[in-house]
Amino acid sequence: MPTAAHRHAQDLGRFVMASPSSFHAAAEGARRLAEAGFELLSETEEWPSAPGAYAVVRDGALIAWTVPDGARPTTPFRILGAHTDSPTFKLKPKPTTGRLGWLQAGVEVYGGPLLNSWLDRELRLAGRLVTHDGAQHLVATGPLARFPQLAIHLDRAVNDGLKLGKQQHMNPVWGLGDPSTTDLLALLAEQAGVDPAEVGGYDIVLADTQEPAVFGADGGFFASGRLDNLSSVHAGLAALLDQHANPVVERSAAESKPIAVLAAFDHEEVGSASRSGAAGPFLEDVLGRIGDGLGASATERRRAFAASWHLSADAGHAVHPNYSERHDPANHPLLNGGPLLKINANQRYATDGPGAALWARLCGEAEVPYQEFVSNNDVPCGSTIGPITATRLGIRTVDVGIPLLSMHSARELAGVQDPWRLSKAAERFFVG
Repeated sequence: MPTAAHRHAQDLGRFVMASPSSFHAAAEGARRLAEAGFELLSETEEWPSAPGAYAVVRDGALIAWTVPDGARPTTPFRILGAHTDSPTFKLKPKPTTGRLGWLQAGVEVYGGPLLNSWLDRELRLAGRLVTHDGAQHLVATGPLARFPQLAIHLDRAVNDGLKLGKQQHMNPVWGLGDPSTTDLLALLAEQAGVDPAEVGGYDIVLADTQEPAVFGADGGFFASGRLDNLSSVHAGLAALLDQHANPVVERSAAESKPIAVLAAFDHEEVGSASRSGAAGPFLEDVLGRIGDGLGASATERRRAFAASWHLSADAGHAVHPNYSERHDPANHPLLNGGPLLKINANQRYATDGPGAALWARLCGEAEVPYQEFVSNNDVPCGSTIGPITATRLGIRTVDVGIPLLSMHSARELAGVQDPWRLSKAAERFFVG
């Protein structure tokens, strides 16, 4: 019989397959929230001030929140931040290319994918088409494209070191024919049910078509594309939905529950500097409008922020058995050892002493183990949205996430237990 962790992993797999682009991830999250009774709001309309459950989508980003009964102008926020985008390839202008009888797609590298992991995979195109009237149309093909690797017979030294040129070698094939008489955008428009002549703009990326899979001894491994960082988006979404469906009352009548917020941003893999990224104004705009609905003054809003917490949830690194020298000698996180507390002295992660104590308490209350991650001093550390949100809003932030192998591969590897455990800790976080 499947365990709760296996059921969570199976639902994560469904979420990943429904979310081949950041726009699809935001739409799928909004669909699930609406199905659970959240009211979907438009940024151009007036928002309700009454307690309730709400969500708003901005491009490929989604923010959802619950305002509890008794919320006041100084009620603090509990924000789980994550991101909807993953390293991939994005269609360029004039994307229909090719030569020697092949149809190819002109793509630009998005973020930092492991290029070789994308070779010899059946890929789909997904994202949004925007027609001249401004309407946005989500589109996702079936298996359509592939980066074919050169046969070893034509490159006998390939196993001594594979070097891929991003411009020369990363041009996927998607058919046979003459690129001057064939239009990839027209194919996408037909898939979306719109007139190709009406398409004025697009944001289209590649995504792997292989279904997520549970495997390994005792079904302990979970392989999927886009675990960085749909694993965190899904965990936060599951926790928020559970908190909404099963509210926990642990306070006196005079003390309100916090306002639980899921903030799933776009563009983290390319720096977060966009209107829908963590460095943009989206979260501050939403929190400000929530405060306005509660009648908060500028001082009361600052008081609420000072009492708030942000859980920055993004995947981290498990120790690699074949490259252990790349890891810190004393900290070796394993798959299924529990979600990570991510620490960096140079503030590439925002965790500090109080944040570490909070995370320890949350995991204790949720009865889940956790592990600490810190980089080898000789290996530069990546970063997350954590320091960005802490800097923008002054809200104390803790960086966490599930451990992975093959991060930024087209197909990453997690433990089955860890996404579910992250969700359990997130539930305790939302309770406050």
